[in-house]
Amino acid sequence: MRNLVTAVLFLVVTLVSGQALAQEVKTIKLVQTEGEFETKTLTLNEGTYVFEVSNQGVDHALGFVLAPKGKTDQANHIQNAYVQKTIVDGETSTSKEVTLRKGEYVYFCPLNPTPEYTLIVK
Repeated sequence: MRNLVTAVLFLVVTLVSGQALAQEVKTIKLVQTEGEFETKTLTLNEGTYVFEVSNQGVDHALGFVLAPKGKTDQANHIQNAYVQKTIVDGETSTSKEVTLRKGEYVYFCPLNPTPEYTLIVK
């Protein structure tokens, strides 16, 4: 009986580990122009994402903030979503990996500045 329990536990751990390895990190590409993002709304599935943000024609450095809807103060920013460096005209920067769960979020640039745009996770 003990061998059977051990075998079942091994099988479960192996299956769960395989699913975790199979989870794909998706890249979301966003372009900022003067005072706005070109993409106004995003709808995503639960999962892990990297945000890639490009500066197209803005003559100063840009950033990227992702936060739960209605909680945009700095204490609630999803820090892994910050781009890894400010973005000057013609350049691109990426965030770290961000795992998103169901809910509503907003994204914006506090440096450009832009409006808050909606990101829905189903």
